[in-house]
Amino acid sequence: MRSYWVYILCSKRNGTLYIGVTNDLARRIYEHREKIADGFTKKYNVTQLVHAEEFQDINDALSREKSLKKFDRVQKLQLIEKYNPKWEDLYNNIL
Repeated sequence: MRSYWVYILCSKRNGTLYIGVTNDLARRIYEHREKIADGFTKKYNVTQLVHAEEFQDINDALSREKSLKKFDRVQKLQLIEKYNPKWEDLYNNIL
Protein backbone atom coordinates (compact mmCIF):
# COMPACT_ATOMS: atom_id res chain seq x y z
CA MET A 1 0.00 0.00 0.00
CA ARG A 2 1.28 3.44 -0.91
CA SER A 3 2.05 6.02 1.76
CA TYR A 4 1.80 9.77 1.50
CA TRP A 5 3.65 12.15 3.75
CA VAL A 6 3.06 15.66 5.00
CA TYR A 7 6.30 17.13 6.26
CA ILE A 8 7.77 20.26 7.80
CA LEU A 9 11.28 21.46 7.05
CA CYS A 10 13.16 24.25 8.77
CA SER A 11 16.31 26.27 8.13
CA LYS A 12 17.29 26.11 11.81
CA ARG A 13 15.53 25.94 15.17
CA ASN A 14 12.72 28.53 15.11
CA GLY A 15 13.86 29.51 11.61
CA THR A 16 12.12 29.54 8.26
CA LEU A 17 9.52 26.77 7.85
CA TYR A 18 8.25 24.91 4.80
CA ILE A 19 5.33 22.46 4.60
CA GLY A 20 5.03 19.95 1.78
CA VAL A 21 3.45 16.67 0.74
CA THR A 22 5.01 13.73 -1.11
CA ASN A 23 4.63 10.02 -1.83
CA ASP A 24 8.37 9.37 -1.31
CA LEU A 25 9.63 11.15 1.79
CA ALA A 26 13.29 10.08 1.57
CA ARG A 27 13.59 11.14 -2.08
CA ARG A 28 11.83 14.45 -1.55
CA ILE A 29 13.87 15.45 1.49
CA TYR A 30 17.04 14.49 -0.40
CA GLU A 31 15.96 16.83 -3.21
CA HIS A 32 15.47 19.67 -0.72
CA ARG A 33 18.80 18.98 1.00
CA GLU A 34 20.73 18.86 -2.27
CA LYS A 35 18.90 21.93 -3.60
CA ILE A 36 18.00 20.06 -6.79
CA ALA A 37 15.03 22.27 -7.67
CA ASP A 38 14.93 26.05 -7.61
CA GLY A 39 12.37 27.48 -5.25
CA PHE A 40 11.59 28.50 -1.70
CA THR A 41 13.59 25.82 0.12
CA LYS A 42 16.69 26.43 -2.00
CA LYS A 43 16.43 30.21 -1.65
CA TYR A 44 16.04 30.12 2.14
CA ASN A 45 18.20 27.03 2.85
CA VAL A 46 15.28 25.09 4.36
CA THR A 47 16.66 21.53 4.55
CA GLN A 48 16.09 20.02 8.00
CA LEU A 49 13.20 17.57 8.39
CA VAL A 50 11.60 18.31 11.77
CA HIS A 51 8.12 16.78 11.42
CA ALA A 52 6.41 14.18 9.24
CA GLU A 53 2.99 12.53 9.23
CA GLU A 54 2.10 9.44 7.20
CA PHE A 55 -1.23 8.90 5.43
CA GLN A 56 -2.63 6.04 3.37
CA ASP A 57 -4.95 8.28 1.33
CA ILE A 58 -3.66 11.15 -0.81
CA ASN A 59 -6.76 13.21 -0.10
CA ASP A 60 -6.16 12.96 3.65
CA ALA A 61 -2.54 14.03 3.15
CA LEU A 62 -3.51 16.99 0.97
CA SER A 63 -6.17 18.04 3.46
CA ARG A 64 -3.66 17.91 6.32
CA GLU A 65 -1.11 19.90 4.30
CA LYS A 66 -3.69 22.63 3.66
CA SER A 67 -4.68 22.60 7.32
CA LEU A 68 -1.08 22.98 8.51
CA LYS A 69 -0.45 25.80 6.07
CA LYS A 70 -3.34 27.68 7.69
CA PHE A 71 -1.76 27.34 11.15
CA ASP A 72 -0.17 30.51 12.43
CA ARG A 73 3.54 30.39 13.21
CA VAL A 74 3.02 29.72 16.93
CA GLN A 75 0.81 26.70 16.17
CA LYS A 76 3.41 25.31 13.75
CA LEU A 77 6.18 25.71 16.33
CA GLN A 78 4.02 24.04 18.99
CA LEU A 79 3.37 21.08 16.69
CA ILE A 80 7.08 20.61 16.00
CA GLU A 81 8.02 20.94 19.66
CA LYS A 82 5.30 18.50 20.77
CA TYR A 83 6.78 15.65 18.70
CA ASN A 84 10.37 16.84 18.25
CA PRO A 85 11.27 19.08 21.22
CA LYS A 86 14.97 19.10 20.38
CA TRP A 87 14.31 20.05 16.74
CA GLU A 88 16.41 17.09 15.61
CA ASP A 89 16.83 16.58 11.87
CA LEU A 90 14.79 13.43 11.26
CA TYR A 91 16.22 12.72 7.79
CA ASN A 92 18.55 9.92 8.93
CA ASN A 93 15.63 8.24 10.72
CA ILE A 94 13.78 7.76 7.42
CA LEU A 95 16.66 6.31 5.43
